[in-house]
Amino acid sequence: MTQFQEAVALIDEENSKDPNLEVFNGLEYPKELLYSQRMYEKLLDFRPDASEALKIAAKAQHICRWKIARDEYPMDKVGYFNWRNALKDFHVEITSGILKSVGYNDEFVARVADLILKKRLKKDEEVQTLEDVVCLVFLQYYFDAFSEKHSEEKLIDILQKTWRKMSEQGHQTALNLKLSSRSLELVQKALA
Repeated sequence: MTQFQEAVALIDEENSKDPNLEVFNGLEYPKELLYSQRMYEKLLDFRPDASEALKIAAKAQHICRWKIARDEYPMDKVGYFNWRNALKDFHVEITSGILKSVGYNDEFVARVADLILKKRLKKDEEVQTLEDVVCLVFLQYYFDAFSEKHSEEKLIDILQKTWRKMSEQGHQTALNLKLSSRSLELVQKALA
């Protein structure tokens, strides 16, 4: 087994402990394990030549996310951003430990950390690719359920913010996703 295969197996092992389950195609999956698989598959589809560091960052994007609950922080905008930043640091900590345990050097570990933290978005091509993949996975797999919980005004605002984070290639790929008619209508309104 290669270092990369070991690292991916350990990331999957951690995410398989998620007590939250999601049903997909009639089967139950630990939520973050399914998210990790979706991220990895979307990355390979979007950027088949992705580097090893980028592949690992995609797999580990939400590693053990359930361990820091949203309600541990104030339910306002500041609380939300503090929660998100705490999660990023947590994901980096767990992933870095895994990478070191299978023998990756400090430079590689730091690169994966920078990707997960999304340092230099819009300036670093791999960080931008990861952000595009995050947005594409959200639109393809999670936006429909998310849209049921929020007003149209809020959804359009979120879609516009999501769109601004993406590259031109990300935009083109998003427009070719098979979205529900409601999601497609919301995307069209957001882009109008």
